[in-house]
Amino acid sequence: MKYAVIDLGTNTFHLLIIERATTDLSNEIYRERIFVKLAEDGIGKIGKNAYQRGLQALTHFQKKITEHQVKKIKAFGTAALRTASNGKEFVNEVQSKIGLTIQLISGSEEARLIHLGVNQAVELGDEKGLIMDIGGGSVEFIIADKNNVFWAESFPIGVAVIHNVFHKKEPIHPAEIEMIHAHFEATLQPLFKVLKKYKTPCLVGASGTFDVLENLLPLLHKTDLSVSIDVKNFFPLYHKVIKMNMEERRSEEGIPLSRADMIVVALVLVNFIIKKAEIKKIMVSAYAMKEGILWEMVES
Repeated sequence: MKYAVIDLGTNTFHLLIIERATTDLSNEIYRERIFVKLAEDGIGKIGKNAYQRGLQALTHFQKKITEHQVKKIKAFGTAALRTASNGKEFVNEVQSKIGLTIQLISGSEEARLIHLGVNQAVELGDEKGLIMDIGGGSVEFIIADKNNVFWAESFPIGVAVIHNVFHKKEPIHPAEIEMIHAHFEATLQPLFKVLKKYKTPCLVGASGTFDVLENLLPLLHKTDLSVSIDVKNFFPLYHKVIKMNMEERRSEEGIPLSRADMIVVALVLVNFIIKKAEIKKIMVSAYAMKEGILWEMVES
């Protein structure tokens, strides 16, 4: 039996196809991501060009699904499609023209599925960790161990949102960073309250920003599905990148061209959370929401 999941994120559309051989997700047949950037013109409405890029990406994904003769398919839409005024129009057009049914999921459901995916890749253990998934439209935070989710919430502070509102100068101006910090302080109060209750010395990162950290920082330990990073090595990188302009970031080895625009605000966010949560270690998970969805599909 073959399974496919499509994750329609604010910045990136992902396709993952596996064939069930065992109950794990290791038997991948096909994986692809396309940077669509739905929030290019803001999170309120999907712009004309981004709309067409989204349709083209899903047409391509549907062809791959057909080529691989996949019967079990799920497509999930997240922050951009939840909030855009023409999000439902996009979903309906994909259904009528491409034949894919997109399910829009809440931030809380997104957080649950992220935990499920991360739990297949990272040895969370008995100590509580702070799982963080940085998307374009939203960021999910989950406090969990290997068996339990103690708290989870989604916040509308994705990197596309923060970049569009605050990052106007190149390199980013210190005053812009101060405004971003003030916005985080106001928005993330529920997270700060729960961090007083639960100690989470380990930050478990899922998705693109943390993949960049994996490329740029020395690794303490590496498995097939996760790596660990000494948090002390993060700070020199942070201070280096925030001083770069766009051209310098695009030339920097290890920073993908597709992330050069938003990597600065992403690192500002990670730096902010490391300090607020008193993080001692960073782990990067190879799995996130789409693997959580696949795990649930396979198990059922």
